[in-house]
Amino acid sequence: MTARNGESLAFSAVGLGTGPLGDFFELLNEMTAISTVEQGLASGVRVFDSSPHYGNGLAESRLGAGLRRAQRDQIVVSSKIGRIMDPFGKKPEVRKDVVSPGFAGGFPHAPRFDYSYDGAMRSIEHTLLRTGLDRLDIVLIHDCDVWTHGRDDAGPRFKEAMAGAYVALDKLRREKVVKAIGFGINEADTCVKFAKAGDFDVAMMAGRYSLLDQTGLQEFLPLALQKGMGVMLAGVFNSGILATGSIPGAKFDYAVAPESIVTKVKGIEEVCRRHHVTIRQAALQFAMAHPAVVSIVLGAVTPEEVKANVHDASVEIPASLWSDLKSANLLNEAAPTAG
Repeated sequence: MTARNGESLAFSAVGLGTGPLGDFFELLNEMTAISTVEQGLASGVRVFDSSPHYGNGLAESRLGAGLRRAQRDQIVVSSKIGRIMDPFGKKPEVRKDVVSPGFAGGFPHAPRFDYSYDGAMRSIEHTLLRTGLDRLDIVLIHDCDVWTHGRDDAGPRFKEAMAGAYVALDKLRREKVVKAIGFGINEADTCVKFAKAGDFDVAMMAGRYSLLDQTGLQEFLPLALQKGMGVMLAGVFNSGILATGSIPGAKFDYAVAPESIVTKVKGIEEVCRRHHVTIRQAALQFAMAHPAVVSIVLGAVTPEEVKANVHDASVEIPASLWSDLKSANLLNEAAPTAG
């Protein structure tokens, strides 16, 4: 795709999301984490996404190490602004009124939210220092939503971001310091709010367009097409259950899946079995099929997981699987599908 400033971005269908490499669920072996990034390169992945949030900078550090021998002009590196890391501060207490998760490990640095002009510039500088890169291709305004800030603070944070961070990113784009700018959001309605408020090139929407949740289908994805925005989809497994299936304790949006979700997943699994397709494969290729989507960004913590993601995204799926899911009321009738 071509960004507003004329710069070209070549997206691979599968991208590598580095959230898990920030010790999301568990403390990871350093060399395995770096090898995971290297395997992405070897498997044809060309989109690598990170954020200061992931392990308070640890994921960016590991990403930079894994990309050290990459040909820089053949990859697309995306990171985010919205949080500044303080190496001398204390980690804040985990809030109970928001969904945004914390991390099991990471750097011992304290995050603070900052969506100001200067905060965006400082965050980008810190990201370049952590990764060892000389430039970023995409910079996203991160987690400026109810999911992260709660209902009382989300509105003021949005205003702060559009008056500050957006102005900074637009300047960097016009000067071709970065190729493209966008936002990374957990809610479809907030994606719409940002898309209408600014002139963005790309958007990352997490968890709101999947086999289980198509809330992004009605308004945001058509708006993205209308405005010529490329959409990177994250969270296409809804934090677990669409990858693992309906196993005991399966996660949905970072919590144990409710019974209604488990029941729906079991129905999807049954249709997939009849077509000799795994639910992982169906979840990936469903997300890829929407014409607004330029890449699906998938987390991984081992090289084997990267290989599995790339393989499952390329398996041929019969068109009858999608029609059967729709006939069983397990999939939105209006959702575009491949095949």
